[in-house]
Amino acid sequence: MRRGKNYKKTKEKIKSFEKLSLMDAIKLVKENAHAKFDETVELSVRLGVDPKYSDQMVRGIVILPFGTGKKVKVLVLTKGEKEKEAKDAGADFVGSDEYIEKIRAGWSDVDAIVATPDMMGAVGKLGKILGPKGLMPNPKSGTVTFDVAKAVKDLKRGKIEFRVDKSGNIGTPIGKVSFKDEELYENAKAFLDTVIRAKPPAAKGQYFKGMSISSTMGVGIRLDTQSILAELKK
Repeated sequence: MRRGKNYKKTKEKIKSFEKLSLMDAIKLVKENAHAKFDETVELSVRLGVDPKYSDQMVRGIVILPFGTGKKVKVLVLTKGEKEKEAKDAGADFVGSDEYIEKIRAGWSDVDAIVATPDMMGAVGKLGKILGPKGLMPNPKSGTVTFDVAKAVKDLKRGKIEFRVDKSGNIGTPIGKVSFKDEELYENAKAFLDTVIRAKPPAAKGQYFKGMSISSTMGVGIRLDTQSILAELKK
């Protein structure tokens, strides 16, 4: 991949820094975001776990206090009085059989799907379509529920599901470069707090092996893991 002058200049600049505190790194990411669009800021962590063992899997859900900066389009599959509840909560699409048929025909212009339990008989048949796209409603993630208002509001606020990959890494968006420094900082803390709580009992040794932060088109900046963990304990 060819890199622009700004990227190369930033990379040379960052070489002169040691690992940074979370707030200093956030400021540096923002200072060096040169794209013509509002870049996403992503936080990545490398964990000392071996996900091939089920008892070392790390996954969880976090609601970022300041959201992700992305407009989330939500479909609620339900019937009856729950349709009004979903619409009042801000769902973008609400319905039942008509949307199931649209999905079966190839429509998937949504970021998340919520379903009430009474709809899961029909929704379950769409598993091969929705599963690979990460859109299948799941009770564990709160997207199969009769409390559709809460589910929709959580998704709109910035609810994120994370799961460690086969190499022990987790990456998640924590906002946009247009966010205030403090907003990105609080979002990052919320995510890291949740990862700490998700530590499996079977994980031995050092849990956090490393952290970095970057913007969509920017250079990855290494973080001072130990100082950040100390901050989280305050």
